Amino acid sequence: MTWKSHHRRGDVLRTVMTAADDRRDGVLPRDVEGVAETFADDLDLLGALSLRWHTRLAGRIERELLSQPMDLEAAVVTAWQGVRDEMPGVRAVLDTALAEHPDARVRDALGRADAKERVLMAVMAGRGDAPGVGGEALSARVGARLVERARAAAAAPATPAPAPAGLLDRLRAALAA
Repeated sequence: MTWKSHHRRGDVLRTVMTAADDRRDGVLPRDVEGVAETFADDLDLLGALSLRWHTRLAGRIERELLSQPMDLEAAVVTAWQGVRDEMPGVRAVLDTALAEHPDARVRDALGRADAKERVLMAVMAGRGDAPGVGGEALSARVGARLVERARAAAAAPATPAPAPAGLLDRLRAALAA
């Protein structure tokens, strides 16, 4: 791959990510200019999107662990939610392709990437074994629960705080804010 084609691929991938995030419909944006010339097929494009998601997640987990070193699980969940909020369309495309893509090779590749992400989350949360140690299946299940927790927290409607009743309560609320 030449320097020019490598950077062209990155530019097209960024455009695909922007389109996915704008649309948020879970459909792989193959209609973006340059996709057909730059990516061989859906597996190639979804693999690149998955790698971007995973890289962003790993970096975000590291940053969250620096700010929340005492609550590893919360840091991992917060990191996943943060990346999902930054890349909602990409997450939707990956979820849809994993569940519904007609090509079994794509579903299988995304399934392996998904399992590795779950292991990463469990390990970083201090609740799993590193790859190669032997507890990857258990780590993947723990990581899946962490992702479920992150998704559930996002889906739960926010409960509004009760309005302060009197003047004193409003002053306390204003000072607390």
